Amino acid sequence: MNTHVRDISVPKSWDRRGLPGWCYHSEALLELEKEHVFRRHWQIACHVSDIPEAGQYITLDIVGERVLVLRDKDGEVRAFHNICRHRGSRLVADDKGRCRGALVCPFHGWVYNLDGTLRGAARPDSFPPLDKDEFALASIETEVWMGFVFIRMKPGPQPSVAELAKPFEAELAHYRSTDMVPTAGLWTQGSAVNWKSVRDVDNEGYHVAMAHPALQDLYGSTYYDEPFVDGLCRSFATYNPHAGRRWSVRMYRNVAPEGMHLPQELRTAWIYYGFFPNTVIAVTPETVQFYQEFPVAVGKTMLRGGVYRYKDESRAQRLARYLAMRIDRDTQAEDVQLTVWSNEAMTSKAFAGFYLSDLEYGVRTHHDHLRAVLPVMTLDEAPDERDMAEINGRMSSHP
Repeated sequence: MNTHVRDISVPKSWDRRGLPGWCYHSEALLELEKEHVFRRHWQIACHVSDIPEAGQYITLDIVGERVLVLRDKDGEVRAFHNICRHRGSRLVADDKGRCRGALVCPFHGWVYNLDGTLRGAARPDSFPPLDKDEFALASIETEVWMGFVFIRMKPGPQPSVAELAKPFEAELAHYRSTDMVPTAGLWTQGSAVNWKSVRDVDNEGYHVAMAHPALQDLYGSTYYDEPFVDGLCRSFATYNPHAGRRWSVRMYRNVAPEGMHLPQELRTAWIYYGFFPNTVIAVTPETVQFYQEFPVAVGKTMLRGGVYRYKDESRAQRLARYLAMRIDRDTQAEDVQLTVWSNEAMTSKAFAGFYLSDLEYGVRTHHDHLRAVLPVMTLDEAPDERDMAEINGRMSSHP
């Protein structure tokens, strides 16, 4: 049975070094990452079911940008900078909500239509005539794919999401993610590490056998990773033949119904679809979820995600989903500890750098993608912080 979605060959001989430690505690590098890695690559903002009706919205603050995603009166999903064109106030302060037909700035009362155009300013006679399009909210590039709302704050090197994610489309389509609905809404969690330490841990399964007893029990003998290729990676596993030594795994296997809505090869699969630089869509027979991380500071990261279920889920599916989330909850806590331990080493004089296993090509190829965007990260020694942007610019123009 061939479960691969892409024809990928893992290199037999490759440089085992990852990024140097200085990349994890440089303020100047973080500013370059915000601009070139995060603002110029696609990010998931939410799922369409998080904003099902006209006027409903979610907001998120990421890498110095305030984002507002809403559904307009015609049902179209739009994204804007959450910034009034008058004085820059937030238009909405809540994480989620619903407005009735218009957005009203809480500072001076400027009013915007749900398509972002200006409806009118308070005390309009105190201004020259204001063009509704010229003074519209600043829009953010938006694309809906498989039910997920992707945004890109600045033009970047990636194609459309549909084109980028084409290798995943046929397999993920079996899960009908477009028609799913939220479980508990969007979640966030802080972590006192550099964002790359989070991604380093998530990008390889070499540590599963030692660090994740529940996952090892559930699918450890079948799990494999694929490297990042053209901004995508994938990890795949099916249940171990005799899974069930741990209570949560045993109960999950006992109650989980066979996913008859899925092809045979996916009925016991847990799959993780990675999108460079920081996003994963994960599926089980019962759920689809996304998770991601954003840098808040050099040593502070915001974890974020959402979990979605079938509208018509059965009682057995609901119980299986609950048990799967228990396994995921324990796994996330274990991973957070691993990221702390790994991130601590980056400032130590004793840390001599990564030395990667043949099973850790997910880490290596993610680092390769980062180096391609920011070639300054190829340097073994940290440049002067004041010269970081200039040096990176020179290296980018001289491949």
